[in-house]
Amino acid sequence: MRLYLLALNPTDSVTEGFLPAAARLGLDITVLTDQPDSHRRTCPDIEILECDVHDFRAVITRISTHHRPDAVFTNSDHLQTQAALAAEYFGLPAKDWRAALRAKDKAHMRRHLALTGADTVWSTELPAGQEPSVLAALDVPYPCVAKPREGVASEDVVLVGDGEELLLRCKEIQTRRPEAALVVEEFLAGELYTLETLGDGRVRHVLGGFHTELSPPPYFIEERLTFVPAHPEPVVEQILAQLDALGVGFGACHTEFVVHEDRARIIEVNYRAIGDQCDLLLAQLLDIPLFEHILRTHLGEPLPADLGARTDGAARLEYPCAQSAGTLVSDPGVVDLDTDGVKLTYRPLRGIGERHELYHTNRDYLGVLRATGTDQATVDRVVADFLAAQRWEIAP
Repeated sequence: MRLYLLALNPTDSVTEGFLPAAARLGLDITVLTDQPDSHRRTCPDIEILECDVHDFRAVITRISTHHRPDAVFTNSDHLQTQAALAAEYFGLPAKDWRAALRAKDKAHMRRHLALTGADTVWSTELPAGQEPSVLAALDVPYPCVAKPREGVASEDVVLVGDGEELLLRCKEIQTRRPEAALVVEEFLAGELYTLETLGDGRVRHVLGGFHTELSPPPYFIEERLTFVPAHPEPVVEQILAQLDALGVGFGACHTEFVVHEDRARIIEVNYRAIGDQCDLLLAQLLDIPLFEHILRTHLGEPLPADLGARTDGAARLEYPCAQSAGTLVSDPGVVDLDTDGVKLTYRPLRGIGERHELYHTNRDYLGVLRATGTDQATVDRVVADFLAAQRWEIAP
């Protein structure tokens, strides 16, 4: 059976998760990408074909002129609609492309949730190239959030306090992203969480989620995530109802939401498995073949009624961030420890000698620390002790 995997740059989810899982399932793997050289360096034993993966027509043509597909899959935020359309063209199991589009396009998401009565958030769209001054005529609720309509990883997402600042921030984003449409929406107060789900169109499993701690305003960098084995049932019901309204339920989904005064409201829907190594941690923590399950759904295989997931896990992820622009000159390197029953893994994300600007996004991550155990207090202590003993040095 042949799996076509659509990808942009090689990610941990692909190289450490989905490709090994596909090999364990005995699948013939073909990666379609517009960055073939980086994939060939990272995955030299995998068939790599160059393709404009942003264009679903190019994807369909590339597959049609190669081997017959049994599954078309991607874990990229940017390629969900293309993969869904290509899979549908070949009559293969897939996400509804409309739901994939709603999840990716934050303006569509807000409009659809309001239209179905699932949730209403004040929101407006600023088309690419349009002068932000048009926003001055609107009754914008402050504080509000300005962000790219189809952005990811907190890129150019900023909290805004008044009209003058809104015009300034929108112009700044347009300068960096002249082709991007923007969304301005009311700020949703509350604690930030995630809900991780996996479905086959018939059964949907809730895998738990995370409590997310962010950097100080006005930016929204995810600095720390703590595993939540089970959110309160009323919260889960509210989020699942909003996902149902969007048509989201097939394969993996990572949903970010806030809870305020017992009301749960979606911030954004990433119609894929959670990233930044959280998926690797989740598979380890739950002790399930998570990546195989995800791929099996795209092969048309039903999920088991019970995944057999462990329920006694505790976990935390930390993302040490650069606090200034410059060149990284020292860091802890690769670390694997087992301390007091806690498995701790640190992986650098930035190489020694690399110079970067300060982005105020996830691109400021210097590395990722994953820790798993069975007692949250112990996990937290081991993580705190490790971080206190390390040093990251950035030279101007």
